[in-house]
Amino acid sequence: MTIKDTAEEWEIRATETPFTGNKTSVRTDEVVMPDGSVVRRDYQVHPGSVAVLALDREDRVLLIKQYRHPVRHKLWEIPAGLLDVPGENPLHAAQRELYEEAHVKADDWRVLTDVYTTPGGCDEAVRIFLARDLSAAEGERFAAEHEETDMEHARVPVEELVRGVLAGGLHNNCLVVGVLSLMAARSGDGLDALRPADAPWPARPFAS
Repeated sequence: MTIKDTAEEWEIRATETPFTGNKTSVRTDEVVMPDGSVVRRDYQVHPGSVAVLALDREDRVLLIKQYRHPVRHKLWEIPAGLLDVPGENPLHAAQRELYEEAHVKADDWRVLTDVYTTPGGCDEAVRIFLARDLSAAEGERFAAEHEETDMEHARVPVEELVRGVLAGGLHNNCLVVGVLSLMAARSGDGLDALRPADAPWPARPFAS
């Protein structure tokens, strides 16, 4: 048996959108269950995101620390952002986020992993990239606003981050998944065996 997620869609009898926000919305579907019953399922509709685990030559990961109001914490994170344009190439979005949040560019890009962040209540899909061969970006820094005006930056050794994750000191989804995926890739076929940066992404199809 192959252990692999499979696409499937159960019958929807009715749907409505009781809330529409700036970037996301809430949808309510009436879904037919296998036993024939119909239940209501509320979930957040999300455009999707990209995140970048940027690894420098000293085996350090580029981090940012940002206030996240829903959880009332300042979290250490890897650069990330929304797929603002439908059908946008996720690599281009990731390169933009790395530039805007860290003023850094990378010459080597791979797909590290793809995840659904909270599939029980949100359809957000995230593609996490591995970026290597880092260098300072050219031009002026991106003008920060809102939470980003208070953003901190750091470069932290991979092993220290692993210890922080397992000790319960680091909680950001993309950071946790990214760092542990990096370690798993290293102990397996190696980083050069990761998928290419333009690998298909069925959860968020994009133009090449």
